[in-house]
Amino acid sequence: MLRWVLPEYIQDALPAEAAKLEDLRRRLLDDFRLNGYQLVAPPLLEYLESLLTGAGQDLQLKTLKLVDQLSGRTMGVRADITPQVARIDAHLLNRKGVARLCYCGSVAHAVPSSLTATREPLQLGAELYGHAGIEADAEVIRLLAEALRTAGVGTSRIDLGHVGLFKALAQTAGLLPQKEEALFDCLQSKDLPGLRDLLVDAPEGVRAALLALPTLYGGVEVLTRAREVLPRDAEILSALDDLEELASRLADLPISFDLADLRGYHYHSGVVFAAYGGNSPVALALGGRYDSVGRAFGRGRPATGFSLDLRELAAQVPDPVLAGAILAPAGGEAGLSEAIAALRAGGDNVMIELPGHEGTWREAGCDRRLVLRGGAWQVEPLQGE
Repeated sequence: MLRWVLPEYIQDALPAEAAKLEDLRRRLLDDFRLNGYQLVAPPLLEYLESLLTGAGQDLQLKTLKLVDQLSGRTMGVRADITPQVARIDAHLLNRKGVARLCYCGSVAHAVPSSLTATREPLQLGAELYGHAGIEADAEVIRLLAEALRTAGVGTSRIDLGHVGLFKALAQTAGLLPQKEEALFDCLQSKDLPGLRDLLVDAPEGVRAALLALPTLYGGVEVLTRAREVLPRDAEILSALDDLEELASRLADLPISFDLADLRGYHYHSGVVFAAYGGNSPVALALGGRYDSVGRAFGRGRPATGFSLDLRELAAQVPDPVLAGAILAPAGGEAGLSEAIAALRAGGDNVMIELPGHEGTWREAGCDRRLVLRGGAWQVEPLQGE
């Protein structure tokens, strides 16, 4: 057995990548803090029913399961931190007003979400609880755009959708849960022939509306077309009003629409969004409104937020040019300790030379050396070591 081989889709983060991840984590969490979002750190393991409560079917297959040796109950390794944060807001903080929370931590997936995805994403996100108005959705979308800008990636487009459109149409069509699931899959893949087969017995008005959903993507003109082709149902009109209001509030951002994008359909309850940037062909961040999740923990609260995989984001960020370390002698010459302390206080990385070092000091990350010249310690370039 090769003891150094990791499971499939699990990777180490070597020094350069780990430094980039940590730099991004610090800068983004600091940015969230400046916007009023408080950091929380939920546990890696929870009882399975708590992890999956309120999350619908979306996390069931992703969650790694094990038996707790103390209680005999089934536990799970978290596959998504958002339900945990909803539990904290609903059950532990128990605030009456608005709560803004953020987080960053590893999650584990039983299976990768794509052929190139890791099974151990480093999930970072921000959630806003306690405000049902469109102002909250606009705030978290703007915070997401700011986060991508802070990372140095930028935002090429932010697709908006609304799960209320599909839910209203599916309810009007009177679809059985199994058929609704198949219909949802076809909409996600924009499989028009499959949609036609599934809707052969549906009322003509609803059938035409559901077949139109995959074609309703693009700029703000999509909302005008949607009002023309979708039924004049109160829930549908309310959803389109929300999207129109968001487009107006976020007019300075690259907003577009995809009314068939239903990612997190079992989990979300209103506006959903996906942000693209860098050279990534897939969305770098996903989010939306999920008002019903907290109810499962004893207190239903309006909620909206977003999350992203810091590893995927880091892949879009150029490697930083980092200053190398300063190599200091191991001897106890006068003033050496003080010189090292002063350099470290100024932000320099100082590495103490150890006897018997077999490799090169450049390989260890050093590019300068601390030397004693004329009775004073000074930093000089490392010469060929």
